[in-house]
Amino acid sequence: MKKFIQLNVGDEFYSECKISSSELDGYLSFSGIKNVIYENKEFSNNEKRMVSGRAILSKMEGEFTKLEGMYGNLLIFYGIDGDPSWNNRQTRFLKPLFTDEKLKIKFKISEKKELNEEFGLIGIDFEGVNEEGKTVVISKKNLYQIKKDAPVHQ
Repeated sequence: MKKFIQLNVGDEFYSECKISSSELDGYLSFSGIKNVIYENKEFSNNEKRMVSGRAILSKMEGEFTKLEGMYGNLLIFYGIDGDPSWNNRQTRFLKPLFTDEKLKIKFKISEKKELNEEFGLIGIDFEGVNEEGKTVVISKKNLYQIKKDAPVHQ
């Protein structure tokens, strides 16, 4: 685990994951999303189902919190700001992701600042690439409050 003081703008972290059909069903049930695109085989690819964009982001955030450099820190999701250099956009989905396809994720620290004596703020850019090397999603300025003195886990 890296503490706030050890994190720097430009630091990159990597992870890989897949979203199974049962995980997608759990997400759709929890969120209450009812959309034919996630249910209709016409929109699937060889029995694989298209994954909801929010489900992808949720999985990416979960992967971020499990990173060796992050796990153990007290992280509080603070929000998503638009990136001024990107016309204040936050997230773009560029290609579909289907269930059980590998998603390779790059997390990059794009912002770091002091909030107060107890907390700092880090901005994390997410980028997800599919098995074919095609960019699926880009999400900029995912903001996290991070406790400067991380709690000790036992």
